[in-house]
Amino acid sequence: MNWENEIDMAVTVCDENGIIVFMNEKAKATFANYGGDLTGHNLLDCHPEPAKAKLQGMLENPYTNAYTIEKAGLKKLIYQTPRYENGVFRGIVEMSMVLPAEMPHFIRKA
Repeated sequence: MNWENEIDMAVTVCDENGIIVFMNEKAKATFANYGGDLTGHNLLDCHPEPAKAKLQGMLENPYTNAYTIEKAGLKKLIYQTPRYENGVFRGIVEMSMVLPAEMPHFIRKA
């Protein structure tokens, strides 16, 4: 099964030191102008300030960071969250997906 390359979102995974250990094909294509496959590079070097400082903080005190951006006319959701193995912090997973320009929002009752 190769699901990570079949989903329509960029997925980048770093270790607890910020070193990129995995990028799916969508992530590599997203960062083609920066070299594409950045596995082995430090994720901190791929972000300008203040994003770099925020990521450093996430590595030191893990928490989830989610926000939207607009780039090249596309609205994207960026979701960065800690990853754990057997309860031990092992790094961050960053997912980036293009959002429709107009998107319904539903409030559901439990």
